[in-house]
Amino acid sequence: MEEVLVRAERASLTLKVNEIFHSIQGEGSYALHPCIFVRLSGCNLRCVWCDTMYSFYEGKVQSLEEILRYIAPWHSRLVEITGGEPLLQRNVYPLMDMLHNSGRTVLLETSGSVLIDKVPSFVHIILDMKAPASGESGANKYENLELLKPSDDLKIVVADHADFSFAVDLVAAHSLATRLIRPAILQPVFGELEPAQLGEWIKDAQTPFRLGLQLHKFIYEPSLRAV
Repeated sequence: MEEVLVRAERASLTLKVNEIFHSIQGEGSYALHPCIFVRLSGCNLRCVWCDTMYSFYEGKVQSLEEILRYIAPWHSRLVEITGGEPLLQRNVYPLMDMLHNSGRTVLLETSGSVLIDKVPSFVHIILDMKAPASGESGANKYENLELLKPSDDLKIVVADHADFSFAVDLVAAHSLATRLIRPAILQPVFGELEPAQLGEWIKDAQTPFRLGLQLHKFIYEPSLRAV
């Protein structure tokens, strides 16, 4: 009886969804793996280089059961919940549970502006802390860095050398080079900072970093949605 009630309650839960699609993961530790993306609507930030501004308002309300039924035909194990900022919608947490219980590996891409303290331990977090050139570094909640698991990813999008210096100082201040299994990812703003230039800064740095590229923009035409 209790299980029936839980199912009924979850069937009534909804999220505003911008898009759901099946593609090749372009970023982070799971790059180049097939991945299902659930992009939720809404964002509390307005980064100047944002490439998903359409997610701020567009979308439709779907039940969590509808979301699971939609992705069921796709066999990829990975599912990334992204946005916008997915943690703005409280029903994202039961969605994580339902995806996990269905046998999927759950990834979450979230900015540094919302606390991640309620994210279940089975979720692989990609924490996207904002550097100064984004225009939103003042929104960073630095306590999130202490909540990261060693296996999670830290990502910082870099537009210039001042952003790179911000990343160096951030990693040093929070001892992230030793706390995280993998070095932080530095990702150049697409079309603004040449990857080779960022690569040179990373090579010369005493702090360990990984160069991250938005590989889906090289695999597919970069202006396309749902890739």
